[in-house]
Amino acid sequence: MRILLVEDDHLLGRTMLDMLRADQHTVDWVDDGQQALNALMNEHFDLAILDLTLPRVDGLDIVRHIRQEGNRLPVIILTARAELEEKLQGLDAGADDYLTKPFAMAELKARIRAVTRRTSSTSRDELIVGRLALDTASGRLTVGTESVTLARSEFQILQYMMRHPDQVATRRRLEEQLYGWEPGAESNALEVHIHHLRRRVGKATIRTIRGVGYLLDSQAACGVPECP
Repeated sequence: MRILLVEDDHLLGRTMLDMLRADQHTVDWVDDGQQALNALMNEHFDLAILDLTLPRVDGLDIVRHIRQEGNRLPVIILTARAELEEKLQGLDAGADDYLTKPFAMAELKARIRAVTRRTSSTSRDELIVGRLALDTASGRLTVGTESVTLARSEFQILQYMMRHPDQVATRRRLEEQLYGWEPGAESNALEVHIHHLRRRVGKATIRTIRGVGYLLDSQAACGVPECP
């Protein structure tokens, strides 16, 4: 799962970043409200953990803005504002949950599990391109009559490409799905994941755009004669 962490307390932010990555999440961390809003409007995330008192743009304004734009991204507000009225404002603005500081990391993990379960059960998100069907809640890929649960890295890459079929996905953008905005560990890791995905979806379905990146070909994903 790719998470946007928005927290301007650097000590707390670093602790949360390490904890979430230890749970195998891809995490991007910003400490500024405007940066957070830009990221949410231009990138795909599975969850946002959002402080309220932020430089430039307040967290409540961020939640209101993305909801007005139709973004259903699950949002957990994390803040020192503990008054009931402020909690109600956060929930009324469109947040899915509200956790006050100080908090136990175990509780945050439980809230993340609860929010993602709740949102996946109320709005099941299945991506379909040709014969490919990807359940984004479970990570299960169905190709024709065969199904498999993808490894996290393969899921992150294929999910992005299925959301943008027939569009070139640059190496940088795909690596962001794996590592966030920090540099990845191995230079050839992306090629290895693409190789594994091609074995599942067909070599012609994921085309190499030399010197740029990769493209999910919706016509190749249809196969013959399953799609017109």
